[in-house]
Amino acid sequence: MWYDTSMLHRIPHEVRVVGEALEKAGFEAYLVGGCVRDLFVDRVPKDWDLTTNATPEQIQAVFPDSFYENDYGTVGVKTGSDDPRTAIIEVTPYRTESGYSDKRRPDSVAFGTSLLEDLARRDFTVNAIAFDLQGHLIDPYDGQKDIKDRLVRAVGNPSDRFNEDALRMLRAVRLVAELDFGIDGATATAISENSEHLKHVSRERVRDELQRMLESKNPMNALVLAQRLGILEYIAHDLTRGVGIAQNQAHSYDVFEHLMRTMQHAADKDWAFDIRLAGLFHDVSKPETRRTNEKGEWTFHGHEVVGSRVTKKVLEDLRFPRETIDKVVKLVRWHMFFSDPDQITLSAVRRMITNVGEENIWDLLNLRICDRVGTGRPKEQPFRFRKYKAMVEQALRDPISVTMLKTDGKHIMEMFHVNPGPKIGYVLNALLEEVLDNSDLNTLSYLDTRTAELLAMPEDELRKLGEAGKQRREAAEDEEIKHIMEKNHVC
Repeated sequence: MWYDTSMLHRIPHEVRVVGEALEKAGFEAYLVGGCVRDLFVDRVPKDWDLTTNATPEQIQAVFPDSFYENDYGTVGVKTGSDDPRTAIIEVTPYRTESGYSDKRRPDSVAFGTSLLEDLARRDFTVNAIAFDLQGHLIDPYDGQKDIKDRLVRAVGNPSDRFNEDALRMLRAVRLVAELDFGIDGATATAISENSEHLKHVSRERVRDELQRMLESKNPMNALVLAQRLGILEYIAHDLTRGVGIAQNQAHSYDVFEHLMRTMQHAADKDWAFDIRLAGLFHDVSKPETRRTNEKGEWTFHGHEVVGSRVTKKVLEDLRFPRETIDKVVKLVRWHMFFSDPDQITLSAVRRMITNVGEENIWDLLNLRICDRVGTGRPKEQPFRFRKYKAMVEQALRDPISVTMLKTDGKHIMEMFHVNPGPKIGYVLNALLEEVLDNSDLNTLSYLDTRTAELLAMPEDELRKLGEAGKQRREAAEDEEIKHIMEKNHVC
């Protein structure tokens, strides 16, 4: 045991109050885990955890306004703070664990053990440091030295730690990304040897670790390490297929490294999680769409179409929220949009915005920037991309959805004495198709004239016309997918 008072002033008042209340009641109280580690590396802890020799019942006796709803003895102490980091302080008894039949959770937990026994069950040395409110440090596994050496190392025998909880293998590579650390050799070897245990971990927990990796400053470090250690296979197998898949002269890297660098650039720019996730998967289907042209060059026609389907399947398997899946799939599907401002028309830009959604268009452009940087080749000429962005800004002022037409269902029903029904929607969609081609047609006079003509058509013919644009796009996409899969024997 030794002293370190330099960190005491960084402990929030609410945490100090909880710890002092435990000590006043005759119990020990130590900060432990990630919050102590973060203090050492000069990061602001996201939450604060205390451990004590008190039992859950004794903790609740000290803090009547607390709750205890788990099998691990953790009591949530309400502080009344407006800061979510200190609104609830988790207090957990010293404990030992035994039996990990599911490779994830202990079969039994015992309370009332010593602090040293409690620290012995923890995952990594950097998380096995205890620190009390007087500045006493207990560090039996040299966690401070590993922090100084910037190293992630398992407590004790690493194979034992990963057999107890397979998720720790993902935590190890996640900490590499979050802390910008390296990994201990024996710990890395044990991960490789025990990687198959990750199949026992729920997909939701895998998703959570992946998300934290991507939200870190160095997600590429984590996922490249995960691939080398054989655990990326258990995160998203499809990403591993890009390893060693060479590309054409527009790229300096194979498909896998290109995906990593594209994702990393989004992190470097501190762009949203959805852009990082789309960057990770945008070219995921280049391996199965790769073929040679008559010049002997690699081509990847339709990889964005197939890739959007693969991405959807992977993200659903990882139990991502539907909103995230829908957005990322759209970004992957349309990331190959034609962006030459000297050749593209405003009509094409309007249709692109319609395809990806007005709310996603700027994220799509940022994904394109990441994609270009990830090639390792010279960037696109900035002024040309600025010209395209200006075209997008202009197109956003034009009608790109039914709601932006100068007419609407209510007006049509009143003007033409039409009853509510699907026919109104068919008319509006048919009008939008015309206005997307030529925004000058978005006048009430023209739309009324054209509406009269459309309403005179048989309903089946009107429905086909109203859905023509969407049907053309979907039919072309389905035909493209069918061709690619047949050509490459993909099922």
